Amino acid sequence: MDSVDLEVLKSSVRWLAEGHRTLLVTVVRTWGSSPRPEGAMLAVRDDGLVVGSVSGGCIEDDIIDRVRREGIASGRPEAVKYGISAEEAHRFGLPCGGTIELVTEPLSADSHLDELLEAVENGKLVARTLDMASGRATLGPAQATDGLAFDGNTLLTIHGPRYRMLVIGAGQLSKYLCQIAVGLGFQVTVCDPREEYTETWDIPGVTMVRTMPDDTVTEMQLDERSAVIAVTHDPKLDDLALMEALRTRAFYVGALGSRRNNQARRERLKEFDLNDMQLARLHGPVGIYIGSRTPPEIAISILAEVVAAKNHVSLPDILQVEGAKAAREMAASEGSTCSPAP
Repeated sequence: MDSVDLEVLKSSVRWLAEGHRTLLVTVVRTWGSSPRPEGAMLAVRDDGLVVGSVSGGCIEDDIIDRVRREGIASGRPEAVKYGISAEEAHRFGLPCGGTIELVTEPLSADSHLDELLEAVENGKLVARTLDMASGRATLGPAQATDGLAFDGNTLLTIHGPRYRMLVIGAGQLSKYLCQIAVGLGFQVTVCDPREEYTETWDIPGVTMVRTMPDDTVTEMQLDERSAVIAVTHDPKLDDLALMEALRTRAFYVGALGSRRNNQARRERLKEFDLNDMQLARLHGPVGIYIGSRTPPEIAISILAEVVAAKNHVSLPDILQVEGAKAAREMAASEGSTCSPAP
């Protein structure tokens, strides 16, 4: 679940507890280009205060204006469309004439948002079914592969961590890596059996385990919505995790280290009976090339590559660390052998 949408749930529950009327707005369909995906949410308080986003600002302004002029009446949810005509697309700033359909839902005790928020904060994946005729919502378990569904009568939305990330190592880099990953909506677990690192761990929202990395990978039963990143620089820890992770369906498996170290790592992993196809899945050196030097910059580099893999974006070699550095070295070599122009 997007951290922005989690903030929408938190604010909505708080506003209702404070006695405010609150309108929850959910993107249910898009046609053409749209800044926000299906399932994105916005909450508007009765005084116009807003959190979240459904369009990037243009449609939000119209919704806020309506709430300020008309208030939020107790009533049934409604489906509304923006950008049907070229004129409306221009007015609301929808790119390329896109169209967006929203469900606007006046919240009440029947919305059960407090129960939903509690479940999500406990790491559960929850399906919320909204009956458009009555405005009542029911909650139930969901699968990671479930998605939003809207047929005009009921709206099914999925809430909670859709993707998991296992980080091997609890060092300084891991702290930045985990903070950003949580913000990206990952359910993050850090594995490090070394007490000297885990005793000082202080990142909220992250599960810390002290088991051996290979056991952790096995216990987590990683699937196609899982990522594994090894950052300890200790082969005894990193290799154990990678050995098992490369045999799973995890969409991303990466390891920190230089090009030389990663080549040596691949040679070591061959001794664990990993085949060429499995080894080819290993991202290493991990991350995209942005000239990163500090732990926060390296964390951004790594997570940029993870997000690209999650979104099924194939990065060219020149953007990856190994390809970019090789290209730089080749360019520098060619420059040093060139004679000055006459």
